[in-house]
Amino acid sequence: MDYRRFFEDAIDQLHAEKRYRVFANLERIVGKFPRALWRTADETREITVWCSNDYLGMGQHPKVIAAMHDASSRMGSGAGGTRNISGNNHPLVELEAELADLHAKEAGLVFTSGFVSNEASISTIAKLLPNCLILSDELNHASMIEGVSRSGAEKKIFRHNDIVHLEELLKAAGKERAKLIVFESVYSMDGDIAPIAAIADLAEKYNAMTYIDEVHAVGMYGNRGGGITDREGLSHRIDIIEGTLAKAFGTLGGYITGTKSVIDAVRSYAPGFIFTTALPPVIAAAATESIRHLKVSQEERRMHQCQAQLTKDVLAQANLPVMPSETHIVPIHVGDPELCKKASDRLLQKHGLYIQPINYPTVPRGTERLRITPTPFHSNELVVELKDALVEVWTALGIPFSKDSTPAIESNDRVVTLAVSKAGG
Repeated sequence: MDYRRFFEDAIDQLHAEKRYRVFANLERIVGKFPRALWRTADETREITVWCSNDYLGMGQHPKVIAAMHDASSRMGSGAGGTRNISGNNHPLVELEAELADLHAKEAGLVFTSGFVSNEASISTIAKLLPNCLILSDELNHASMIEGVSRSGAEKKIFRHNDIVHLEELLKAAGKERAKLIVFESVYSMDGDIAPIAAIADLAEKYNAMTYIDEVHAVGMYGNRGGGITDREGLSHRIDIIEGTLAKAFGTLGGYITGTKSVIDAVRSYAPGFIFTTALPPVIAAAATESIRHLKVSQEERRMHQCQAQLTKDVLAQANLPVMPSETHIVPIHVGDPELCKKASDRLLQKHGLYIQPINYPTVPRGTERLRITPTPFHSNELVVELKDALVEVWTALGIPFSKDSTPAIESNDRVVTLAVSKAGG
């Protein structure tokens, strides 16, 4: 049997569907975020990254880097084992306490990634609940879907953010059956927000547990950076709050917070936690410093929201098809996988701007897009540069603008002035 052929056929299928993924070889530059070096076989160029999940630039914050340097000089690089076998380092214990405090919960548990934290936690919690029914939002992240699947529990998918549909499913299940509602606060491809209070109301009414993924919100929303639940004063109404250290906090890892009993049960039963080497002390120390800083500093969040709104306004004024978004996510609709890839390639090669194309299965077919994530360090000048480059690319590739086939023509100074005024900056 020609085993290689099966894998080659699988890759050929991705090429045929125009959704084969190519990774850019990037090297971030400390002190110049969001600038980076882009390396190819022929050259090395300095470019601007417009799709980073380091939303606040904390991955290069002096305090975070100093904490990492200090930890490495004292404790070395790795953890040396799983949490059960010598890997339970002191910075990691401190980090879990910091996370529990961030979300006003009794305890926290850190995993090596956000994917693992969702997969391991959801599957373990549902397995431990007798005859559990999982109710999952249809747009939940792949890690949550994997957790639901691995649990072996019965599942029902409710329409995205549809409270009426969720209540129908809860009512049909009955109050006596164990139920776990799993959903996200910020959905990263569209930038919309879940009706958290309404979901919490239904959970209380029908005696269900709640599990929320705040990975695209922690650090960026709320008075202390606890996410949308922090901003809306709802942390106490959600049973398990999951988050990441790899986005706004600028490091690596995932976590859950909740009651001591839930956290201890996941710690004791989840294979994805038990049999994985612990997060290194250098990472834990850096993450703790980042969290502590963002608990008290509002400047990063203020500037982040200002530049995100400015970007939306400037691009919309140029008739670019900015998709509706309630948050910092700025999706630009393309609607075709091949054009999406061509647009991304042209932006990088001609304009030195990196925005990864988002195609199926990450988003539904026909909704392919460029997903832009402005940060506090994307200046007004960089926003205008982005707008000009997108207009050129849309025109060159014949991608439809939002209103007509011709972009709005205004001076760059006027565009920024109008946008800043609208954004309240």
